[in-house]
Amino acid sequence: MIEILSNLEYGPLLLSFKLAFITTMILFILALPLAWYLSQTKSRIKPILEAITALPIVLPPSVIGFYLLWALSINSPIGVFFEETFGIKLVFNFTGVVIASCFYSLPFMVQPLQSGFQSINKNMLEASYIAGKSKTETLLKVALPNIKPALITAIIVTFAHTVGEFGVVLMVGGSIPGETKVAAVAIYEFVEIIDYQSAHVYSAIMLIISFIVLLSVYIFNQKYNKKFAGFQ
Repeated sequence: MIEILSNLEYGPLLLSFKLAFITTMILFILALPLAWYLSQTKSRIKPILEAITALPIVLPPSVIGFYLLWALSINSPIGVFFEETFGIKLVFNFTGVVIASCFYSLPFMVQPLQSGFQSINKNMLEASYIAGKSKTETLLKVALPNIKPALITAIIVTFAHTVGEFGVVLMVGGSIPGETKVAAVAIYEFVEIIDYQSAHVYSAIMLIISFIVLLSVYIFNQKYNKKFAGFQ
């Protein structure tokens, strides 16, 4: 076992964590205003936006991957624009994988934040508006500090979900060592060549990380709920 660990290539694991970190940071910035809007609006388009946001949960990764591969390739206006304007190809490289991961992990960031915002006492928000605070100030200084469990859950679950991505990453990025070959893709390739020992090691590492991440979320939420209940 020690020999296997010493000879193990850690590049795919490190790349998975790099992808998860960047994706989580981007999604937090993008999802925060979206989740806030969905939690506050009564617009007729709200169900449409919620359905679009939740699509990655129910759609097979191969379907999402196929449409993203088409949308980012030189066969689409988006792909042509980026290649002709910036000289950037959005498929089979790390940039394309990040974009694909953001689409695929979007609901895991938006939904916990939206639920957290919806649970806030409306009187608290109204008091903030009466005090002259703008919607942005209310979001950052009043709403966000009061949804710590939802915030932690959104960040950690999004990170963990991105670490375990396979189908979308493989469709959009392929398996280029050091560029798009993440841990999940490496496990798939080990199984293909019947290298079950390496597949076991990679899978065990991913399993342990996923368990620790989820356990951390539940422990934090339990402690926070007990602390909050003590103030009531």
